[in-house]
Amino acid sequence: MILRLQDIHTYYGLVHMLQGVSLEVDRGEVLALLGRNGAGKTTVLKSILGLVPPRAGKVIYKDTDITGLAPHLVARRGIAYVPAHRGIFSTLSAEENLEIVRRRSGTGTVDDVFARFPRLAELRSRLGRHLSGGEQQMLAIGRALMTDPSLVLLDEPSQGLAPLVLETIVEMLRGLKREGLAMLLVEQNVDTALALADRVVILDQGAKVFEGKAAQLAADEQIAIRYLGVGV
Repeated sequence: MILRLQDIHTYYGLVHMLQGVSLEVDRGEVLALLGRNGAGKTTVLKSILGLVPPRAGKVIYKDTDITGLAPHLVARRGIAYVPAHRGIFSTLSAEENLEIVRRRSGTGTVDDVFARFPRLAELRSRLGRHLSGGEQQMLAIGRALMTDPSLVLLDEPSQGLAPLVLETIVEMLRGLKREGLAMLLVEQNVDTALALADRVVILDQGAKVFEGKAAQLAADEQIAIRYLGVGV
């Protein structure tokens, strides 16, 4: 097991956002975290990263308690984050966006990222603000890979992407999965989540209401309709 959340309770001020959420991600596994808007999905990621530390419960990573650890220390331990807003530096080139996170002791290289995303290699000198949404998403994922992570947290990677671009992103993530990289995937697009995930957790109003294999959710449309408001 690479990640375990044990009964975490996270607040925004007086708002009790996560109410005893527990989940596990195994090594090399993709776990999809689904739920309606405001269900607490992104808060789970922020709780892991130390951006919004839980007030109760534990975040265990590689058998070590990292609950409330500062975000930069969480990153150094091997957890990478691809935020929904992508976080691209608009005034830096694609190559500079990658180089800025390269670690001296790491094995990730710009050439490795460009090999995964040939489109980025063609645009290596283009400024971040001149990249399309899909190109920015490729860059955000590539930048995460530059840190040599054991676990990647992805927040809405399909957001705002055209179908053809999304297909490229999904295929690349499948490749990372085959290589054994563990991922915790927050998604609104259920079809995208099921195309990637081994297992699924559904949140509703800050609590876990479903956990099972992706195939189980795909086979039972009523679960998706009940908790997500959409069919599969």
